Amino acid sequence: MIDPGLLVPLPVVLPLVGAGLTVVASGRQAIQRLVSTVVLTTSVIVSAVLLWGAHTRGTLVVHAGGWSPADGIVLVVDRLSGLMLLVSSTVTLAVMLYSIGQGRASDDSEHDGGAPLPIFHPTMLVLSAGVSTTFLSGDLFHLYVGFEMLLFASFVLLTLGGTASRVRAGANYVVVNLLSSLLFLVAIALVYAATGTVNLAELAGRLDALPPGQQGLLHGMLLLGFCIKAAVFPMSGWLPDSYPTAPAPVTAVFAGLLTKVGVYAMIRTQTLLFPDGRLDALLMWAGLLTMLVGILGAVAQDDIKRLISFTLVSHIGYLVFGISVGNEAGLSSAIFYTAHHITIQTALFLVTGLIEARGGSTSLSHLGGLGRLAPGLALLFFVPAMNLAGIPPFSGFLGKVGLIQAGVASGTWLAYLLVAGSVITSLLTLYAISRVWGRVFWRSPRAAVPDDDGGDDDVLVVTGDDAAQVVAERRLALGTVLPTTLLVAVSVAITVAAGPLYEITDAAAGQLGDRSGYTTAVLQGVPR
Repeated sequence: MIDPGLLVPLPVVLPLVGAGLTVVASGRQAIQRLVSTVVLTTSVIVSAVLLWGAHTRGTLVVHAGGWSPADGIVLVVDRLSGLMLLVSSTVTLAVMLYSIGQGRASDDSEHDGGAPLPIFHPTMLVLSAGVSTTFLSGDLFHLYVGFEMLLFASFVLLTLGGTASRVRAGANYVVVNLLSSLLFLVAIALVYAATGTVNLAELAGRLDALPPGQQGLLHGMLLLGFCIKAAVFPMSGWLPDSYPTAPAPVTAVFAGLLTKVGVYAMIRTQTLLFPDGRLDALLMWAGLLTMLVGILGAVAQDDIKRLISFTLVSHIGYLVFGISVGNEAGLSSAIFYTAHHITIQTALFLVTGLIEARGGSTSLSHLGGLGRLAPGLALLFFVPAMNLAGIPPFSGFLGKVGLIQAGVASGTWLAYLLVAGSVITSLLTLYAISRVWGRVFWRSPRAAVPDDDGGDDDVLVVTGDDAAQVVAERRLALGTVLPTTLLVAVSVAITVAAGPLYEITDAAAGQLGDRSGYTTAVLQGVPR
């Protein structure tokens, strides 16, 4: 049997090699599609093997080039990073398949953001490599490199087509994320100046020896940089203005993954480098405000993409909730909810792309009657929407129950306030999703068509039989429906397998609490 440790570099190496091959094959769409599909499918299989290896054999470590941790790159797979690799590679594959199906359905690459653009495939593969790099990194600088790979690739994807709205959104996105990257880089420099290393295992021992003031400064700078990338309030305003302008598959992969790398970095540093919990109260307030402000923004929206973008912000608050309560139950529930949320948010944005293809718009005022005209589409929306709202027995409900139990177990008044805020946010999420359901699927038929009269609006709204005819004529490509259905099925599978998944997240939370286990695995047997 192959040693799983030998596979550790592959989630980064395979997408980078694939990106190079798709660049060489620029202009040959069939080859690009084949390479991307094979690479991402292989990445899913490798990630599953790595999660199995980390869960059954313990932490998997690779020292690149045989260098010591102080001098070289260390790749580490434990239960947390293994689970994140598997979930992220799965949703990336689904999004890639969706974009390929969308590209086959239309040659208007500026409109659909699909495979016809030759730069799309290599950029998506670089994005996948960047995500994997952040999850595998065993040192702060390599983590920074992963963030920068994400930033480069995401800016290219965000501005696909070069429309004015996308360029403006991309500029806003880049400025904010460059600021967070600069803050992170300065923090890394200060950490190295204070300790002489950026390796996480070595830092776990050396940071404890620093004066409390220095620890607090370094902790605060790192946490602020990660909170900006995770869209934690009040650093979340950039997200709803950036994501809705992108093509459906791009928005889907952004919503599922980009904020989660910030959350992952928060979990890793909070448990390994700064386990004393000195900033937990601040994180609790940030989590509470992120939940409430985000969902109030969602309630006020009339566009499905912007509404779901605001729910994305609000549910980041749940993850911060789990990180900040300071017990293993909260950490386990946060990891479970992260896996759930990556899948659900990606699925919802893909379904929104299908709604736009049938109805001609994502504006609630332009849509109606799709429940009767497209019942399969209604079902595809209903399942992840109810899951996001936390309706039992879906995984969203199970994750929220776990977080609430962890908050109650914490026993502080601030934890109880977070519990109350999470319940209110869940109810408001249900209300916001119900507005979409009622307007898009239940009311009388209406659809948007291009405005050929040169009016102020880009579209005209047709109703009644005219709308029904327009929707009937707009057939969805099977290549977009199948990947969306697959991802919705994965979200249901998370519910069905919630027990075994919680066993993995419980073990991951316990492993994160064992700092000595991580440092021993990384540092043992390495030339000094």
